[in-house]
Amino acid sequence: MHGSVTAVSRSGEHGFSKQTRPSIRLLAGLGVEGDAHLGVTVQHLSRVRQDPAQPNLRQVHLIATELLEEVRVKGYAVAPGQLGENVTTTGLDLLGLPTGTRLRLGAEAVVEVTGLRNPCAQIDGFRKGLLKEVVHRDEAGDVRRKAGVMAVVVDGGEVRPGDPVTVELPAEPHRPLERV
Repeated sequence: MHGSVTAVSRSGEHGFSKQTRPSIRLLAGLGVEGDAHLGVTVQHLSRVRQDPAQPNLRQVHLIATELLEEVRVKGYAVAPGQLGENVTTTGLDLLGLPTGTRLRLGAEAVVEVTGLRNPCAQIDGFRKGLLKEVVHRDEAGDVRRKAGVMAVVVDGGEVRPGDPVTVELPAEPHRPLERV
């Protein structure tokens, strides 16, 4: 499986959206240089309140361009970085990857997928009604999260729009993604 990076984003402030950049630098074991979520321990504010010592499994947030296109068709104008992601991809089924999948981003950087982003009500503050498009219950009543995946940085490096993304699946049996 191969895809590519369509945009990269970061923000030094804890806010909802991130600004797109010409490149970002991933730092092994930490996350995106200059991003508010950089760190060995959790940086997401609600999770810090729960337990500031828990490991940061949300160092890098990835979303597929295909999701942005899907919600655009439903009337929600959303550009790369606006849902808080660091890396926007195309050509990959991010949500279908198993836990532990490694993604090579460009020539050097490697991230390991830890789980699904658990979208919160802030999404409706950004675009009213958008939350129901990125998290909902399927016909069986199971919760489906579509707001991207979270990862930790295994190998650091620069990541730019246009960089290839290569998928390395973990050994079987594969574990489905759960919220992190």
